[in-house]
Amino acid sequence: MIFLRYILFPVVPIYYLITWLRNKLYDIGIKKSMSHNLPVICVGNLSVGGTGKTPMIEYLINLLKDDYLVATLSRGYKRKTKGFQLANKGTTVESIGDEPFQFYNKFKKEILVAVDTNRNNGIEQLQSNDNPPEIILLDDAFQHRKVEAGFNILLTTYGNPYFEDIVLPTGNLREPRNGAKRANIIVVTKCPKDLSDSERSNLLRQIDPQVNQHVFFSSISYSNRVISSDMTRSIKDLQNFTLVTGIANASPLVCFLNENGLTFEHLNFKDHHEFSKEDILELNKRESIITTEKDFMRLKQHESLRKKLFYLPISVVINDEAKINELIKDFIKTKL
Repeated sequence: MIFLRYILFPVVPIYYLITWLRNKLYDIGIKKSMSHNLPVICVGNLSVGGTGKTPMIEYLINLLKDDYLVATLSRGYKRKTKGFQLANKGTTVESIGDEPFQFYNKFKKEILVAVDTNRNNGIEQLQSNDNPPEIILLDDAFQHRKVEAGFNILLTTYGNPYFEDIVLPTGNLREPRNGAKRANIIVVTKCPKDLSDSERSNLLRQIDPQVNQHVFFSSISYSNRVISSDMTRSIKDLQNFTLVTGIANASPLVCFLNENGLTFEHLNFKDHHEFSKEDILELNKRESIITTEKDFMRLKQHESLRKKLFYLPISVVINDEAKINELIKDFIKTKL
């Protein structure tokens, strides 16, 4: 795969030009973006792969749900349905996708969870709901420029920042680096917890934010307890378990488990992996399984795994939480 990416390097300038031109047409108004009469907050990235969008969306939900009716709107990657879908008690992971199903499963009736490939249509459908949301969080929509989000949060990882990358197919960027200028907030995610002031200064220098942009640094906080459909246990009670991951980058999770001196085997699948009958038969041979919350949403449907399947909760820790919260809430106040 890596060799193929290098072979395709001559395609990079073509991809760069196409994505740059598309953005330029939106910037000068030839291609139109649609704005909406409520606060729309977009969480996205410049690169393919996991930058921590799902934990960031959950951070925003927890920040806002007690004061506003919040809706999340995703495209519903790998779902088996078409068009607009609003989650309800009959919703399955197949009907809306794993990440939206995670939002619905965790927050239930506290928020609205919807999917639609056409984000403008999704917003209009949510606004026509009997109980319309006051705020919409767009999940992974930074390149969806048909919607003019009022506030953009751009995520980039500490280990693979966008300013050290190039566009597809050789690199991982969906669009040129200068797309970062559209962001109101840039969050460097998955930072070491002991990130020094000098490292932050160096990252800030390389990001070179615009005058109106704010940069924050976040890390992942792992729980010391794992959760199943029926119980909660200390992670250290599960020795010699199997770690199952179907996410873009499992390295931070593997490092956390190793640092805690745990013994496990790791079955590492591609992001959004659809577990086959053969996969489930293989997992049935394991005594206990720890997985991510996203993978748990898909695997828990198999009754044979119910008593052995646990997920490890995570949360986002942001270096200046008070400031980022203030910026988000100030934006909302200007739109309501």
